[in-house]
Amino acid sequence: MMWKPSNVLAAWLLCMPLSCLAQVAQRGPADVHVVQVQGRYQLQVDGKPFYVKGGGMAGTPQQQDALAARGGNSFRTWHTGENRSDVVTMLDHAQRSGLKVAMGIEVARERHGFDYDDAKAVDAQRARIRREVLAYKDHPAVLMWVVGNELNLEGKNPAVWTAVGQLADMIHTLDPHHPVMTTLAGFDKPLIEAIKQRAPSLDLIGIQLYGDISALPEKLKTSGWTGPYIVTEWGPTGHWESPLTTWGAPIEDTATRKAQLLTERYQRYIASDTRQALGSYVFLWGNKQERTPTWYGLFLPSGESTPSVDAMQQLWTGKPAANRAPSIAVPTIDGQLAQASVTVAPGSEHAAKAASEDPDGDALHYQWSVRAESTARTVGGDPEDVPAQVDVRISETANGAMRFVAPTQPGAYRLFVEVRDEHGHAAYANFPFRVQAKE
Repeated sequence: MMWKPSNVLAAWLLCMPLSCLAQVAQRGPADVHVVQVQGRYQLQVDGKPFYVKGGGMAGTPQQQDALAARGGNSFRTWHTGENRSDVVTMLDHAQRSGLKVAMGIEVARERHGFDYDDAKAVDAQRARIRREVLAYKDHPAVLMWVVGNELNLEGKNPAVWTAVGQLADMIHTLDPHHPVMTTLAGFDKPLIEAIKQRAPSLDLIGIQLYGDISALPEKLKTSGWTGPYIVTEWGPTGHWESPLTTWGAPIEDTATRKAQLLTERYQRYIASDTRQALGSYVFLWGNKQERTPTWYGLFLPSGESTPSVDAMQQLWTGKPAANRAPSIAVPTIDGQLAQASVTVAPGSEHAAKAASEDPDGDALHYQWSVRAESTARTVGGDPEDVPAQVDVRISETANGAMRFVAPTQPGAYRLFVEVRDEHGHAAYANFPFRVQAKE
C-alpha cells in the first residue's frame, strides 16, 4: 500500500523530536535554480550566484566544521540515511555553518541485481524516494537533489534513465525550489543521448572523473553535452588508473603528490570552465578503505588533515593554511621504488625510507606499519574491509629511515608510513612489496 503525502508527513511528525519540529516550523526552503547569464550557466541560491566549493562526505559535525573552516560552501551525500532525526540534525548543523547540501538519494543499481524492467520494484523505489523528498525539501540547507550515483557503471539497461527521468519529474512536482541531477561514472555520446531522450527534465548532470579528468573538455565536446554540470567526484588518480607491480598491486601516490595533482586538476579542468561548470565536490572529505585506507580520503582515519586539505583551502580561498601539513618523499625499500616490483625473502631484513619535512618547522612523528595487500576487487566504491595489520619487527632511525623484518608468510603486503606534526596535520605514503621464498 502506497502512503499518501499527508500520511507520510503525519508519520514523520510523530517520530521527530519536538526540538526538531520547532526548528522546521520556523524556516523555509532556499530558492535554488540553474540559470543562464550572458550565455553562461550559473547556480543561484535566493537570487545570488553560488559556485560550488565542496566535498563529498557523510556530513558529521567534525567534517562540516573542517569544510567550512577551509573555505568550502557545500557538501554532497550519497543517500539520505535511515534515521530522519539524524538527517535533520545534519542539515541543521549545515545551516548554522553556512553550508548547503546536495542531498544524495539512493537509487538501486543494476550491478547489484536491480531489474529496471520490474515495474513493481521501480514503483516501490519511487514511493520510497517520494517520502524522502517530502521529509527534507523545505529545509533551508538543501541545495539540490542527487538522484542516484554512477547508475551507468556496469549497467546496460537503458530503462534506468527512464526511471531517473520519472524521478526527476516527481521531485520537480513535489519541490519546485531545488534542481535535480544524477551523477555519471564517465560519459560518452551514447550515454548523453540516452539521458537527453529518457530524462530530459534533469536540470544538470554530475560528472565523476579521476586521473582521466584531463579528458573532460574533449568528452564534453564529443558527447554533445552542452548543458550545466558539476564535477561531483574528482581527486587523486584512481587505483584502476595507476601503475601496477608485476603481481597486480596498484602503486599509490604520496600525500604530497596527491595535493599537487588536486591543484593542477582543479585549475586546469574545473575552474577553467566558466560556461558550463557550476563547481565541484572533491572526493573524499573524510576517509575510507578503497584498495588502501588512504587512497581517496583527504583525512587520515585518525582524523588528521593531509596536504590535500591545504591545497583545497588555497584553491577555494586564495589563502594558505596558517599551519600546514608536512610533505613526504616517495618511499623506497633498499633504495628501490615500488615500480621495481620489490620481492623479498621471508623473514629477511630491509631498509626503508620516506623523508618528510614540515613547512612550519614543527616536530614530526613517524608511524610505520605493514598490512596484507587488499584482495578486494569492488567497483564504484562498494564497501571493503581494511586489510589486517601484520606484526613485524620495525626499528626506526632518524630522518624517516627505518629497518624492518619482512613477514615470514609468503604473499603480497604493503608498508605504510604516516607522519604527524603536533597540530592535527599529517602526510602519508605506502609501498607494495611481495614476500616470496627463493626457489
